[in-house]
Amino acid sequence: MNPAHSSDLHPRVVTLGTAGGPRWWTGASAGQRAGIATAVVAGDRTYLVDAGHGVGRQLMLAGLPISSLRGIFITHLHSDHTIDLGSLAIFGMFTFKENQHRIKIIGPGDRGELPPVSPRAVVPPAPVFPKQPTPGTAAMFRHLMAAYATDLNDRVLDALRPSPFDYFDAEDIVIPAASGYHPNANPTPEGMEPFEIYRDELVTVSAILVKHPPMAPAFAFRFDTAAGSVTISGDTAPCANLVRLARGTDLLLHEAIDFDWVQRTYGGEDADETARASIDHHRKSHTSPFEAVELATQAGAGALALHHLVPGTTPEHVWQAAADAFGGRFLIPQDLDVIPFGSVPAAAPAPTLEEMVSAR
Repeated sequence: MNPAHSSDLHPRVVTLGTAGGPRWWTGASAGQRAGIATAVVAGDRTYLVDAGHGVGRQLMLAGLPISSLRGIFITHLHSDHTIDLGSLAIFGMFTFKENQHRIKIIGPGDRGELPPVSPRAVVPPAPVFPKQPTPGTAAMFRHLMAAYATDLNDRVLDALRPSPFDYFDAEDIVIPAASGYHPNANPTPEGMEPFEIYRDELVTVSAILVKHPPMAPAFAFRFDTAAGSVTISGDTAPCANLVRLARGTDLLLHEAIDFDWVQRTYGGEDADETARASIDHHRKSHTSPFEAVELATQAGAGALALHHLVPGTTPEHVWQAAADAFGGRFLIPQDLDVIPFGSVPAAAPAPTLEEMVSAR
């Protein structure tokens, strides 16, 4: 399949995993939401945004083979967005055929310097791995593969399997110098314009810096196809750059956090400095459902879907409380939901999951 027209693309998002945070969420509804990962599908090609816990299994359940991936796009280097990148590459290569195309892994570069220490620290903590404390995407991928060298060399030498480096190209996003970006002094430059990071015959991917301190760089991505567009916020507090990137998009997937849960969890009378620092982080780095609605409205997005839900077990009515504030289509997707975006002619319905699998 090689779609040449917008009617052949049937662009859609598959919400592979909709929970945020570096945790296995416990309590009611535990296990119902996998770690954050989103597939953008156009024609027979899949473009993955983030690689949260369980992403390989979720791709299989969605009928999207690893071999259909053209790019893996990492919004930022927090572990809940990258934790299964290694398994995706190592397990995934066992499914490849001899004519498998190469797959790009595109994400943030080396931060360049450590973030400032929280002002709540009584004794400044020591950084982990001080010789290379802030590796970017390309270096992280090399480190991950190096950690599995014993396994990989067993399979390469004994079973004549390929190396992950035969199929995956990891590269860092180069931020335009004119933006004025600096990881500490100016992590989210005001007024910057979106810039292209990837293009093929079916999609163009643009990025912009968003507000997720102390993480830097942190990106949102927009996928434009001949049939429509989708914008994925990454992790961010309310941010004008996100609005600029999402202007007129057909579908905006935006993160959301339950701030009442944050206060209940960390704000008790016996809260220590670690708990207070956690409140500080969530307040300055994330977005409430109502704030996400306001951003989608400012951008003129046709539809808004909340994902990267924190906590992943919050009852749906907490998120749905913001629905009436949005004038467009408002969604709280479950894992593996399929959300079409853009124009799909009535005479050419999108293929079913069974048709997608059988075509491959």
